[in-house]
Amino acid sequence: MVKYTYFIILMIFFLLVSFQKDSMAGPPFFTDDPEPVEYKHGEAYVASMFISDKDGRAGTLPHFEFNYGVWPDLQAHIIAPFVFTRPNGMPTSYGYGDTELGLKYRFVQETKWQPQIGTFPLLELPTGDTKYGLGNGKAQVFIPIFAQKSWGPWTTYGGGGYWFNPGEGNKNWTFLGWLLQRDFSEKLTLGAEIFYRTPDKVDEEYGIGLNAGGFLNFTSKDHLLFSAGTDLHGPRRATIYIAYLRTF
Repeated sequence: MVKYTYFIILMIFFLLVSFQKDSMAGPPFFTDDPEPVEYKHGEAYVASMFISDKDGRAGTLPHFEFNYGVWPDLQAHIIAPFVFTRPNGMPTSYGYGDTELGLKYRFVQETKWQPQIGTFPLLELPTGDTKYGLGNGKAQVFIPIFAQKSWGPWTTYGGGGYWFNPGEGNKNWTFLGWLLQRDFSEKLTLGAEIFYRTPDKVDEEYGIGLNAGGFLNFTSKDHLLFSAGTDLHGPRRATIYIAYLRTF
C-alpha cells in the first residue's frame, strides 16, 4: 500500500505543476464523451460519489481525478479514490480504493455534418483492500467508443463499451449511454442521460437508469459539477455526484 501512496503523490505533483490552460470533460455523468483535454491543457477534480442500493451504501470520500492533454487529441487520465462501503447490517470500511488509469483518443474530428468520434480505454488497478470490500481484487479493463455532436447551445454525446471484470462472482459486462445537454448561459449548463448496463455480478439483473445534472462556472477556471440519478430497472441504485473542478 505504501508504494501506491508514493505513486499517487508523485502523479498529483506532476500534474499540478504541469497544467497550463482551460478545458472541460465528461463528468458529472456516467456516459463519457470523445473530446480529450486540449494539448498542454489540464483539469483537476476533487469529487465524491454516493451510491445506495438494496445491499447497502458505498462511495468515494473523496476521489481525485486528473486529466492532461499529453498530445494533440490524446488525454492521460487518473483517478485516485478514497472509498467507503457499508453493507446492510455491517460496519463501515474506509480506505484507499482501486486506481483508475486511462487514455482518451479522438480519431475523427467534428465537422458541420460529422460528429467527433473517439475511444477512452480504462484500466482499474486492484489497489484497494478486498478484505474490507474496498477493491475488486483483480485488474479490470474497459474498451469503449464514443461520439459527440454540437449545434448552438446544445451538445449530445454517447456510446458504450465492454468491461472485462474478472474475479469470483463477477461477470464481464456492457455499458451503453446517451446524453443531451444545453448551455443556458456562460455560468450554467444542464443535461440528462439514459444508460443501460448488463449484470456485472452473478445473479444480478441488468440495469436501466436516468441521471441529471450539470455544472456552474464560478470563473473561467473554477467550476462546480453535480448530478443525481436512479435505476428504473435492476439493482435500484441511487447515486449522487458532486465535484469541484479547477481547469488550467
